[in-house]
Amino acid sequence: MRRRTWWGAPAAVNGLAAQLHAEQADFGYTSTAGLAETRQALAEHYRNSYGVQIPAKNFVMTTGSSGAFQLAFLAAFDAGDVVALARPGYPAYANILRALGLKVVDLPTNAEQRFQPTIANLEQAKNEHGRLDGLVVASPNNPTGTMFSSEELNELATWCESNGVRLISDEIYHGIEFDPERKGHTSWEFSETSIVVSSFSKYWGMTGWRLGWMVVPDDLLSAVDALASNLALCAPAPAQRAAVAAFTQESLKEANQRVEEFARTRTLVLENLKRLGIAEAAPADGAFYLYGRLAPEVLEHFGSASEYSQAVLEHAHVALTPGGDFDPFEGHLFIRLSFAAGYEQVAEALERVDAFLRQSLAGA
Repeated sequence: MRRRTWWGAPAAVNGLAAQLHAEQADFGYTSTAGLAETRQALAEHYRNSYGVQIPAKNFVMTTGSSGAFQLAFLAAFDAGDVVALARPGYPAYANILRALGLKVVDLPTNAEQRFQPTIANLEQAKNEHGRLDGLVVASPNNPTGTMFSSEELNELATWCESNGVRLISDEIYHGIEFDPERKGHTSWEFSETSIVVSSFSKYWGMTGWRLGWMVVPDDLLSAVDALASNLALCAPAPAQRAAVAAFTQESLKEANQRVEEFARTRTLVLENLKRLGIAEAAPADGAFYLYGRLAPEVLEHFGSASEYSQAVLEHAHVALTPGGDFDPFEGHLFIRLSFAAGYEQVAEALERVDAFLRQSLAGA
């Protein structure tokens, strides 16, 4: 497949970056928490997008969302603490947590609960392990694309506050949403003790700029500042300065046009599940992923999602991700595919997979 070229930083962001470079702007270290101008722009963005008033002091700029997760886990937890994660889920959460000496508890989910954790999951985990110190959630979720409703997120946030559990909300796919009944809600609408992690990488397409942010509760601000000054000093200054242009009407319009492209491509994929060897899929409320259970005949022929993905890569030259990366127990039954490459690329990939699958099953 050809490398995508249509998805990248908005024109206004690139334009401001070029202007700053031409003017030889100050790209030296910023304060540890980030530039005041960028943090204020985020505060205004949250007021406009979510109707929530968050002081600029509670925003901390980070080296992508990856840097934010490290800071969040280090600031909020001590070695040996117990943190719960939905399964299937993004594997980096568990990898970082375990590297920091924390105990990871899986919350098994299923299609009936839209692959998102519930209060029942949390109660069961707390009873089984005797304690829970943290919960990491993502909406939209990677790999499933499913989202919480406002009521569901409110229930989780309330339960966490009542039970002394620190909620960490991964909101990096906000803005890429397809179901009008399930819009992105920030956890700070419901809990000012939660930690929000987000990024410019997805909705704005600024992947290589390595710029993310956290919304940090008051009780963790000093800890996050001390940790950040030792780990990274500050987020990249050029990216911070240029990112202010991400909140202009021009940039938001451009980003929303890309979401329309994602929506068109998502529809194409959902209409052709059988041709991809998928029997049923998660709703894909947001983000640009589809997580699907392989059809019985596909599993019987190839043996597992991993072997199927390997065969598709070798013979159809299309990359699929086997579900084992996201769920070590049932992931061998699932694949995740990304439709971020754009409609034409995904349409071509679909034709390749369909041709390969028909040929493979016909020769079985």
